Amino acid sequence: MEEIQSQPDLYRSSSSSASSPTSRVPSSHFFYVRKPGSLRQPISFEDSPEWEDTPNVDLRMEDEVGGGDSINDATTTPVSPSLSKMNSGSMASPPVPEGGAGAGVVRKIAGASIAWKDLTVTMKGKRKYSDKVVKSSNGYAFPGTMTVIMGPAKSGKSTLLRALAGRLPPSAKMYGEVFVNGSKSHMPYGSYGFVERETQLIGSLTVREFLYYSALLQLPGFLFQKRSVVEDAIQAMSLSDYANKLIGGHCYMKGLRSGERRRVSIARELVMRPHILFIDEPLYHLDSVSALLMMVTLKKLASMGCTLVFTIYQSSTEVFGLFDRICLLSNGNTLFFGETLACLQHFSNAGFPCPIMQSPSDHFLRAINTDFDRIIAMCKNWQDDNGDFSAVNMDTAVAIRTLEATYKSSADADSVETMILKLTEREGTQLKSKGKAGAATRVAVLTWRSLLVMSREWKYYWLRLILYMILTLSIGTLYSGLGHSLSSVATRVSAVFVFVSFASLLGIAGIPSLLKEIKIYRSEASNQHSGAFVFLLGQFLGSIPFLFLMSISSSLVFYFMVGLRDDFSLLMYFVLNFFMCLLVNEGLMLSIACIWRDVYWSTLTLISVHVIMMLAAGHFRIRNALPKPVWTYPFAYISFHTYSIEGLLENEYLGEVFAVGEVRSISGYQAIQGNYQISPDTNSKWRNMLVLLAMAFGYRLLVYVLLRFGLNKNVSGCLLLSHKKNNSSR
Repeated sequence: MEEIQSQPDLYRSSSSSASSPTSRVPSSHFFYVRKPGSLRQPISFEDSPEWEDTPNVDLRMEDEVGGGDSINDATTTPVSPSLSKMNSGSMASPPVPEGGAGAGVVRKIAGASIAWKDLTVTMKGKRKYSDKVVKSSNGYAFPGTMTVIMGPAKSGKSTLLRALAGRLPPSAKMYGEVFVNGSKSHMPYGSYGFVERETQLIGSLTVREFLYYSALLQLPGFLFQKRSVVEDAIQAMSLSDYANKLIGGHCYMKGLRSGERRRVSIARELVMRPHILFIDEPLYHLDSVSALLMMVTLKKLASMGCTLVFTIYQSSTEVFGLFDRICLLSNGNTLFFGETLACLQHFSNAGFPCPIMQSPSDHFLRAINTDFDRIIAMCKNWQDDNGDFSAVNMDTAVAIRTLEATYKSSADADSVETMILKLTEREGTQLKSKGKAGAATRVAVLTWRSLLVMSREWKYYWLRLILYMILTLSIGTLYSGLGHSLSSVATRVSAVFVFVSFASLLGIAGIPSLLKEIKIYRSEASNQHSGAFVFLLGQFLGSIPFLFLMSISSSLVFYFMVGLRDDFSLLMYFVLNFFMCLLVNEGLMLSIACIWRDVYWSTLTLISVHVIMMLAAGHFRIRNALPKPVWTYPFAYISFHTYSIEGLLENEYLGEVFAVGEVRSISGYQAIQGNYQISPDTNSKWRNMLVLLAMAFGYRLLVYVLLRFGLNKNVSGCLLLSHKKNNSSR
């Protein structure tokens, strides 16, 4: 410890001595704050604060914010001197944006307090030298405030956020306690929202439509109630100007920018009116203007009473000034927890004051990010005009140890422990589940939404319909005018084989759309908005009209151009058989897409599978002559091409009679024996139809297993793990 304390002066910035908080010239203008008073006052820039001690100021919150009496009792505890400057109003919330969404009246949200004590998370193989991703972290968050978890990459930010939300994967182990309104009980459905770093939106829906369908999936109750919460969410996230705009745009209009898309993903969670909202990297891939607008919007949301906890890697000076509390992590260690201004004081006390012209978040990350050591080592022989390449010449390992030791012995750490103790002395209001939409409602919503999306998105089925028509016209012109003579049997068999096999192969064009649907499902299932069964049923029902449209249009063109038997019942069987073939192919593509979740590998696998199925379908070599191992069992029996082609040929040739000379005649079954193996039973074609139907449901059953126990394993596992831990600690 003496070694640590003796070295801060060696690692200070060359401009540190001239820029300490007590000696700054009041002209830095880098805190983005507002004057004390009404929320409607304009945003102003003030000089950076001075760091003299001020009398203790109590933190108080309204009873209506939520959290019970225990919160009010806890917040009357005196805080440390370094925190008092923030409480005096010099770092208040920004104003609510005027006009647009901000002009509307939005209902208050009852927030909830959350506190964590000695929270440790371990994951095997996550760290090079230790399995501990988060180490003995303490902190809290109040309703109406924004608490940010900041740190360099791989510092444990997202892991801590997931631990607080009960969203850790089953491979992680959590130690310590998490309290919500003073209670260790888990957060029920609808009481909190979690926004992932990257969320999947539906580009062919407008913002209002997307949020409305999300509300129908999440909320029970009547339609007009859901419309009102959707409008509230649109206003809360300042999306009124984009409410009727397509998220992904179309060929004549661009879609939403990354900032608006990020706000739409947050608004999706707001339709439940959660007490606590967790956001992983709200500024991910946003420019400085979009980032500032995002944080001002979140500040407005916090002023409505919601408790906001989110992670952030880096921020501008203006954005930094909007934070209420900051939890600074490095390699899983908590280097500071408290108000944002107090963090600047903490760095100054540790011997690393923020330079006057540098952003606070840049300075924090510069001091605790070990990646900078590599840059200094690479450029140690370089010199700039001031003689040093780096503005802060410090060993980050020493800086991290110094900051951690200073924080543990500071009044800030004591005040955090005192506040947590007060928050957990008495249990407050228990959060209750807000109920879910019924399974039948979710199936209906997903079916209708799938129909709407598929009708608007040309890559889903319209492109495949065009490809099928081109293929059918090509085959029809190639095999036209065959006639019904005995000599045309082999050519007619080839035409049916080419039609079924190539049409199934062209179905691979739908892989990108199916992968997008799976991503949307995973995004909705992670927050329990959807389930594997309702997703599959909705997708299946929504795809039926388009698959039937493709089957009847392609079948009619092929049937009459090739010149098959002129019988309406035979034509209808041909259409139904090809429709079943498309259903099976859709299920196969969905299962392969679930396994790989990648366009390249899914396409490669499907092409390989289709080629093997075509080889084993009995056209290139009659099935009786195929080698028994592998090709007959199992390839010939699992190839849906086999059952579809066999049923179509039985439909065409059973009951047909061909004349051989002037006296003799043979049946259609005898005529086709040398070209393809079919059954003489007239009911065999219906058995083949049932096999295709069973395969269609079988592939979707496989998809259900993959979604329920594969893709959704982490979601269900982390929720179950969270419930077990909370129940065992009660």
